[in-house]
Amino acid sequence: MHTDVVTDVLIVGSGPAGASAALALSTYGVPNMVVTRYASLADTPRAHITNQRTMEVLRDLGVEQEALARATPQHLMGNTTFCTSLAGEELGRVRSWGNEPLVQAAHELASPTVMCDIPQHLMEPVLVDAAVARGTVLRYSTVYKSFTQDADGVTVTVEDRVRGDAYTIRAKYLVGADGGRSKVAEDAGLPMGGQMGVAGSINIVFDADLSRYTAHRPATLYWVLAPGATVGGIGAGLVRCVRPWTEWLIVWGYDVSAGAPDLTTEYAESVVRQLVGDDDIPVTVRSSSAWTVNEMYAETYSNGRVFCAGDAVHRHPPSNGLGSNTSIQDSYNLAWKLKLVLDGTADPGLLDTYTAERAPVGRQIVTRANKSIGETAPIFEALDGLTPQTPEQLWANIAARKEPTEAAGKQRARLRDAIAHKVYEFNAHGVDLNQRYASDAIVPDGTPDPGFARDPELYHQPSSRPGAKLPHAWLTSGTRTLSTLDTVGGGRFTLLTGIGGEGWVRAATAHELDIATVVVGPGQEYEDPYGDWARLSEVSDSGVLLVRPDGYVAFRHPAAAANAEELLGEALRRILGRG
Repeated sequence: MHTDVVTDVLIVGSGPAGASAALALSTYGVPNMVVTRYASLADTPRAHITNQRTMEVLRDLGVEQEALARATPQHLMGNTTFCTSLAGEELGRVRSWGNEPLVQAAHELASPTVMCDIPQHLMEPVLVDAAVARGTVLRYSTVYKSFTQDADGVTVTVEDRVRGDAYTIRAKYLVGADGGRSKVAEDAGLPMGGQMGVAGSINIVFDADLSRYTAHRPATLYWVLAPGATVGGIGAGLVRCVRPWTEWLIVWGYDVSAGAPDLTTEYAESVVRQLVGDDDIPVTVRSSSAWTVNEMYAETYSNGRVFCAGDAVHRHPPSNGLGSNTSIQDSYNLAWKLKLVLDGTADPGLLDTYTAERAPVGRQIVTRANKSIGETAPIFEALDGLTPQTPEQLWANIAARKEPTEAAGKQRARLRDAIAHKVYEFNAHGVDLNQRYASDAIVPDGTPDPGFARDPELYHQPSSRPGAKLPHAWLTSGTRTLSTLDTVGGGRFTLLTGIGGEGWVRAATAHELDIATVVVGPGQEYEDPYGDWARLSEVSDSGVLLVRPDGYVAFRHPAAAANAEELLGEALRRILGRG
């Protein structure tokens, strides 16, 4: 056994959760090390939808523009199409991923960022390269074997797959970001709810120029309703654009009770041909792999000094595109807390708020993703396509919708309604942005929870109430225009106030914690030219918002207070576990 390697935080896994944890920690100056059993970063597209909240995280971590440069832009993502094959009949479309005009306006009002489609094999290098440049130590071909922990840290045994020998790494904290079959989560004994392997799916990555069938209706996803499409999997055949319009990934189901089919090139090509519907287009199959649809989430995200993030603690199908987004946001929540505990600013109890805040989100997205699978069935039902029948009967049912009869009219209406209902998968803006935290790192202000005025899954509702993400509004500073979100983050707490809030600023500067101060108003460093912030802040000019490093409001007071220093100090002691 080699001499111990020593670091503050050891991260197992270099996927979105592990890479973003490393990037955030290195950005905050925390020594960290990443080990991955693989010899390289992801070599297949896997996760890809990247929502506004994740783009806000990447913006704060300084890699937003690198991600956008590698991504398929939002305007090419949004004509989600339902068809019998790419070359076959189109059954309908859903304007998706913020491309419906009213949803697009909501996106622009909600955030300074735009969502995009950046496949995992392009996202991981953005995160990892920046992390390593800022100090992360990365070790490929290094397998996590086991850990033991004590009062002062965690000793992790790893095996070098190149040399074939084992050594130990001593860390103050261990982060398991080792995916849906996480050994770290298993060894930590994290209790899980739900079940694994509820259905079977196959991924087939292939190259083909499909421009003639896709460029006029640009989309990330093309859903194929064909014989066999309801077997296992995610409810229908799926042709996913990796890079317009030549790189693709197909998802096709199989009966999980019978086991995965033999994934020969011939089998993969036959599935591709069925879903594309044009046998004359040259196709090159790059890879194929089987996986299972899971519905599982951890009830607790940590055990002592061991924390898990990403697919290690929430395992679900790709519906709604929530996987890598939730994984990155897990790590962003955890990283600043680790930093403050490691430098002695916060009590270790602050780390208990990681589970309190993120486990409810994990449960919600697992439930939402699996519910979206079920919402595909009504499309087949509208075509009488769920009952056992011959392919010829399905085609006849599809053709019947064109008839000038009352029955066909009702069928068309059912099909339109069923397709339109998929908005809960493809435009769930509230699922992306409405997360509210309740934990000891949030100080309630005594106001009643107003709830949501509209469907909280579909519509984002900004709020400055403690536990909500800071609302976005455009401010100016001299000739610069910047978002309120650009004034916070950077690993620091930020205090926002206005004219008359000088007492809050004095309280912040008097505190031992490094707190950034932002004063908004006429003649101040930041101005509110549109008046949006005055409305969204939900406090008076002399009131205050204290925002955590992750952009969440931790404390709010409606107006100036003679005892501002006492109130702010008490709030910070509570948040940092010092109270």
